[in-house]
Amino acid sequence: MLRAYIVDDEPLARDELKYLLIRSKRVKILGESDCLEDAVADISELRPDLVFLDIELGEDNGLSLAKQLEALDQTLAIVFATAYDEYALQAFELNAVDYILKPYDENRIQKTLEKIKKMQKIGNQNVPTHSPLKNDRNGKIAVIVDERIILLTYADIIYLESSEGKCTIKTIEQEYKISEALVALEKKLNKDQFLRVHRSFIVNVDHIDEIEPWFNSTYNLIMKDSSKVPVSRTYVKELKQLLDF
Repeated sequence: MLRAYIVDDEPLARDELKYLLIRSKRVKILGESDCLEDAVADISELRPDLVFLDIELGEDNGLSLAKQLEALDQTLAIVFATAYDEYALQAFELNAVDYILKPYDENRIQKTLEKIKKMQKIGNQNVPTHSPLKNDRNGKIAVIVDERIILLTYADIIYLESSEGKCTIKTIEQEYKISEALVALEKKLNKDQFLRVHRSFIVNVDHIDEIEPWFNSTYNLIMKDSSKVPVSRTYVKELKQLLDF
């Protein structure tokens, strides 16, 4: 059974979440608090498997608490449970296991618990340590698509393209159009795996199938899905250094 701790400054929200977790018969509630200071002290002592964490905690901030908890115990699973969806990307950058919105939906809670269960090591009730997303070729990036939060695995991304202030992420299965700027996404990607080759394109070098010489010392990249990505003269040097040609 999972051992959980709840951090939320709204008593009714805490009670609702406790009810749903106990009803699942998968979770034992170790404790609860409404502020950052008490939460850190309790979690340090109680050592829960997971923490359900609100983001707006009066004068405190749940994102700040998440950073402290990650430093305290990297095996701790953090689930953000909040009324605000605009913090989702920041939450996943902190390696949150999940991000659920108020008012709580029982089926959604069940999915979260199932996800954590799958992450557990066989015979170990602790959630395994998360690898830092920017250094893992199998890492993930969270993007918002039509008000949904989608987690894309680095290995599935073929390239990212910027057009008219919006970004298209081409994956093996489909394309995702998002409002986030290409420059913002670039900061979240694994630098060893993704390379800017044009002011409007970033490619996953693992998906490059062929390098085609083009006009005026430029190139086209033929990707494994047969799509073509242009390489501008500005970025040719970086491409040659990375791929050694």
